[in-house]
Amino acid sequence: MSTVRRVVEAPPSLRWHLARARTPLYRRAFAAFGAGTVVVRPRILRGVARIAFGAGCAVHEGAWLQAEGVDGSITFGDRVYLGHDVHVHAIDPVRVGSDVVLADGVFVASTDHGRTDRSAVHGTGPVTIGDHVFVGQRAVVLGGVTIGEGATVGAGAVVTRDVPAGATVAGVPARVVEASR
Repeated sequence: MSTVRRVVEAPPSLRWHLARARTPLYRRAFAAFGAGTVVVRPRILRGVARIAFGAGCAVHEGAWLQAEGVDGSITFGDRVYLGHDVHVHAIDPVRVGSDVVLADGVFVASTDHGRTDRSAVHGTGPVTIGDHVFVGQRAVVLGGVTIGEGATVGAGAVVTRDVPAGATVAGVPARVVEASR
């Protein structure tokens, strides 16, 4: 097997080691980049001076992270897991707590497009995701929403309202299917 093919078909552990080589660059570019945080082959990184990572975060391939406008910022706590193709877009602040999982394909946005001019973008209110939250595959979290500590968002759910701490929500729009324990 050729060297090029070995690198292209590298197992995940090798891709993570190669990604760590970018850490010094990321530490200088991002607002904060905690120890042990790894970002592997992102799709888009915009506004990185307003994006902060805590320690031990894992950002998988295809991530799209964008902070724009005067108030746009994204803050991740410690030990946050962003699955493949996670998209977080902020015009208003987005805060993700510690020990949070955003599974593959999750979309979180504090933005929306205009109704008459579809190219115009505006904020929709801050998004806060508490500690120990799990957001399932391909779920959508819209602006102005707070997801309480320990909550679970089901796969494919569209969160348009606040989610109580410890609750499980599912559906479109997301509704509580199990209250906190």
